[in-house]
Amino acid sequence: MTNHIVALVQSEGTPVAISELYRQHWVGLVRLAVLVVDDPESAEDVVQEVFTELYRKWPLDDSAKVLGYLRTAVLNRSRSVLRRRRVARLYIPPSARSGDSAESAAELGESRREVQRALQALPIRSREVLVLRYYLDLPYAEIAQTLGISESTARATSSRALAALTKKLKEPR
Repeated sequence: MTNHIVALVQSEGTPVAISELYRQHWVGLVRLAVLVVDDPESAEDVVQEVFTELYRKWPLDDSAKVLGYLRTAVLNRSRSVLRRRRVARLYIPPSARSGDSAESAAELGESRREVQRALQALPIRSREVLVLRYYLDLPYAEIAQTLGISESTARATSSRALAALTKKLKEPR
């Protein structure tokens, strides 16, 4: 799946900057998308589409903000994936949905799966703020810019989301 993008960014006339961005940020952007969409294959597709779109739009007006553009685009496309899933689930019985593969379930420890389930139970905006803050270690100002909200909203959302996550993890199982 990623070979298509590698070939694209190394093709004739493609800016070297995109190739370098791809090498440096692919893994982090995929991880960001996985935390939002909870599916590695969909996450890779999202990031691939974002790099393809970046290639088409290059050069950007402000190339200094390209990493912010990539993060925002990954979050927006991840939201689209979640919307499409929501619609698709209306037509697929819940029992027909497949669970995690045995391999991925074996890789994750029980506590990590528990945190991941609690994180997935949060509203999407709360999840995005927590992922950007604690996974990517972004300051609130950059989170606000990425999500198109005010800095105070980012702080408040983070605080409420952490409280909800803590409460969810302390509940008896």
